[in-house]
Formats: sequence, C-alpha cells, structure tokens
Amino acid sequence: MASVLATRHPEDTVHGQVGDATVPLRFSSLAEEYQVLRERAAVLDLGGHRLIEITGPAAVDFAQRILARDVEYLTSDRCMMSLVLDDSGQVVDQVIAFGREDGLLLESSCGAGSRLLDHLLAHAVEGAEIADRSADLTVIGLEGPYAWGVVGRLIDGELASLPFESVVEATWDDVDIVFARTGYTGEYGYQMIVPREASAGLWAGALEHAQAAGQEALELAMLEVRQPIPRHEATPGATVIEIGANWLVDITKDDFVGRAAVLEAFEAGSGRRTVGFTGCEGVPAPGTRVLAGGQDVGEVVHAVHSAGLGATLGLARVDPELAAAGLDLTVGGLGVTTLTSPYIVPKSWSIPII
Repeated sequence: MASVLATRHPEDTVHGQVGDATVPLRFSSLAEEYQVLRERAAVLDLGGHRLIEITGPAAVDFAQRILARDVEYLTSDRCMMSLVLDDSGQVVDQVIAFGREDGLLLESSCGAGSRLLDHLLAHAVEGAEIADRSADLTVIGLEGPYAWGVVGRLIDGELASLPFESVVEATWDDVDIVFARTGYTGEYGYQMIVPREASAGLWAGALEHAQAAGQEALELAMLEVRQPIPRHEATPGATVIEIGANWLVDITKDDFVGRAAVLEAFEAGSGRRTVGFTGCEGVPAPGTRVLAGGQDVGEVVHAVHSAGLGATLGLARVDPELAAAGLDLTVGGLGVTTLTSPYIVPKSWSIPII
C-alpha cells in the first residue's frame, strides 16, 4: 500500500517498505528532520496507517470484544489507543480508536493494516459491518513543540488547545475533516483524517508552515519517550507485560480476545521485562545478548542512534530484577547503562500553547 501523497513527495525522498505499506523514511536527512520535530513543527504523511470503520447495531459490542481497552463509552468526541490481541495474547496491532456516531473508526499502526483487517474479518459477527476506508481517507499528522501554531495558521487556532485524545469535526478549505489531538513523540501532536482527493492540498498547505519528517525521525522520537512501536517490540512469544504495553490493556474488562492469556501472564508474574539502555558504541542488532556479571540475562529488542542523547539508545528484554534504571550491563561485549523513561524530555513539556 503506497501513500496517496507519494507523488507529492520530493524526487529525492527515500521510501521504504514497512509491513504492507510503502512509506517515506526520509525527505531530507534524519538529523534535520529530527531537529525539526523536536524543536519546531513537523508534518507527517501517515498514509501507511490503514483506516477501518466498524458500523452497525453490533459495532460497539464487537469493538469491545476486539479491543483490549474498554471502548463501551467511547463517544464521538474522543479517541484512545488500544492493543488488539489474538487468542494467545500476542499483539496483532496497536490502534487508535475513534468514537463515531454510528460505531468506531480504527487507525492501524504503520504497515499493520492488512494484518489488523484480516483479524477483524476473522472475528466478524452479524450486525457489525467492517469496511476498509483507506481508499477514501488518509491521515496527515503534525508533531512538535510549535505544532499548535501550525494548526492555528492552517485551520483554526481554537483547535490547538483541544484536550488530549479529543476529536472534532472541522473544515479546511470547505473540506470536512476529522481533527484529533493525539501525539506519538511526547511533543504536541495532532492528526487530520482527510478525504484522499483533498489530501494533496492539505499536505501542501501544511508544508507552508512546517517541514516534512519521515518514518525514521518519527520512530526515533517515539522510542525516546518510550512510545511503543509494535513492529520492533512485539516479538514472537512475548507477553504484553514483557513488552511493557500492559497500560494498553484493561484487564478489568469482562471479556476481550486474548484476555485469558493476558490474565495468566499477570497472575504468573514471570517472564522478562523491557528496559531502555545507552552507552555502547555502534548499534547492536536485535537478539544481541545482554550480560550481567558474565551471566546471560536477556537480549536486545531494538536499538538506534539517538540524536537527542547523542548516543546509542536501545531496548533490552531482561530478567525482571534487572529492569531498573542505573544498572551497568554488557551488550555485545561493551558496557551499557539502563535508563528510566522518557529517555529525553520533550520540549513541549515546557512550551505553553498560546
């Protein structure tokens, strides 16, 4: 699946395959795009996120069983993030669920739309209609400490101060859009769900006030604030507790797909835990062994070079007693130190919306 905006990207844009989607990895350089995202405002082509609508008299009941968080009272002016699990408790996807008057709209994570749609169809029930809306709609994001200013100049200044996870129906250039206050990076974040035929105009308008950033800069900024990235972290066999994504599960719900497996993992209290680390030279590959006192205690899950830290930043899945900050471990023969999250403090935390 290629973004509808791909033809609007500069010729030297670096595209890459993420799951089922072809996405812009970089429009310029990772360092430049990261700085824009952390210091000013970045516009994001989120066309790799599939939009799936659930409608009908059984829509809410169906979504309540499919999503791991409670969406029974999700109103049309709210959205929320949730995991979608299979029967064994493994992560199918991490979605944003938008409440709608006649059901829900689910936004997949990047490149995971086909897997999510297949899962929904496999659990389909009478009275819940499942429709892939990606042929009609796409998503454009804004992130950064001054993204609120872009919202004001592009659409309406009052939208910038929406509470987190609020959703409104808005208009841009006589086009109806869904506007939401969301965020992936710890900075101020917004999403605009727009008809595909109007997306090029909205994209061009946003670029008059912000610079484009690609998937690499977005995922780096997500990692720095410990925002889960399912494609890197949801490794086969790992429970939601081991991943550290149990905050995206409401275990008090009476029933949802995967609940029994999650409950078993909670009650067992066993398994490894995920912790951040920094300090080694180079970027260790996933699966690189982690040692403590010469003993194998885990493995690297994901690592990159962090522009914010100016050093390697990674996630390791280790024995539970070692999932704490300030510990000295060894990764690939080099020393690292474990960290507490967030690993960098977003600038937006000290920048008021005015």
